[in-house]
Amino acid sequence: MKKCLSGIKPTGRLTLGNYIGAIRQFVQLQDEYEMYIFIANLHAITELQNSKDLKQNTKDLIALYLACGLDPEKVTLFLQSDVHEHAELGWVMTCNSYMGELSRMTQYKDKQQKQEKNITAGLFTYPALMAADILLYDADVVPVGVDQKQHVELCRNLAQRFNNAFGETFVVPEPVVPKVGAKIMALQDPTKKMSKSDGNPKSCIDLLDEPAVARKKIMSAVTDSVGVIQFDPENQPGIANLLTIESSLTGKSIEELVAEFDGKGYGDLKKAVGETVFNFLTDLQAKYKEIVASDLIQKTVTDGAQKASYVARKKVTKVKRKLGLELYR
Repeated sequence: MKKCLSGIKPTGRLTLGNYIGAIRQFVQLQDEYEMYIFIANLHAITELQNSKDLKQNTKDLIALYLACGLDPEKVTLFLQSDVHEHAELGWVMTCNSYMGELSRMTQYKDKQQKQEKNITAGLFTYPALMAADILLYDADVVPVGVDQKQHVELCRNLAQRFNNAFGETFVVPEPVVPKVGAKIMALQDPTKKMSKSDGNPKSCIDLLDEPAVARKKIMSAVTDSVGVIQFDPENQPGIANLLTIESSLTGKSIEELVAEFDGKGYGDLKKAVGETVFNFLTDLQAKYKEIVASDLIQKTVTDGAQKASYVARKKVTKVKRKLGLELYR
C-alpha cells in the first residue's frame, strides 16, 4: 500500500475551506493509502503564538479531524513536536537547501515584498522542515492546495539532491491537488482564498461557527450582476464559489447543480447552500462535542506518536549513517 502524508498548522480555527480543500480528501484517502496526518505545531511557532491559544487550537484541530471522519485505526495522527526526528531531519534538509530556493517560497516572499519587520529565520527555513516532514515517512503522495504545491516541488528537489549525493534514501513524493474544492474563496471577496486570518468575519466560515451564523454568511455572500447561475470562476467568482461549496458538501457535480438551478435566482442558490452548510456544521459539531468530552484526543496522539516515532527513527538513523554522523553503524 502506498503512503500518503499531510499536516496542518494549529493557528487560528479551521474553516470550511480547510475542510473542503484538505480534510475531506484525507477522509477519502484513508482507505486507499497508509496515512500519516500530523499537527504541524513546530511550523506554527515560526511566528509568535499565544501558548494558551496554541494549545486550545491544537485540541480543537484534532477533535475536528476525528469528527470529520478520520479513523485513528486507519490513520497515524500525531503531533509534530512529539516526534523529535522532524526537527532533526529538518536541520539536515536546511543544510541541503539553497538560499535562492527558500527565498522564492511564497510565504517568505510575500512578507518580504510587503517589507514586514521581524521576519523570523524559522519563517525563511520552514519549507526545509516541511520537506523533512514528508521524507521521514517515504510518502508517495502529498495532498495539497494549489498554493502549497511549490513546497512539495522543493521537497522533491531536496530528495533527489540527497539521493544523488548519498545514494537512494528518500522516496520522491508527488503532489495531489483535488479537482473540485481545492480552493474555496472568501465570501466577501471571491477573488481571494477563504482564510482564517481574514479581517472580515463575514468572509470566512469557521467549522465551529454557530450553524445559523454560517447560514447568514452564505446569504450575504458577494455575487455579481450577471443574473445567470453558471460556473464561470473568472467572470462570476462568487457564484462559482457557492457552486463549489455545494458540490463539495453534497457530492453533486457542478454540471448537475447548474442544471438544477437553471432559471432560478441567486437567492435560491444562496438559500440551498446555506441549508447545506447549516446541516453539515450541525452534524459535525455534535460529533466534535462528543470527542472533546471523551479521552479520544489523548489516546489518538499518544498512539500516533508511538507509531510515527518508530518509522521516523529508522529513517533518521539511515540518513545519519549516510552522512557520516554515526560512528559505529
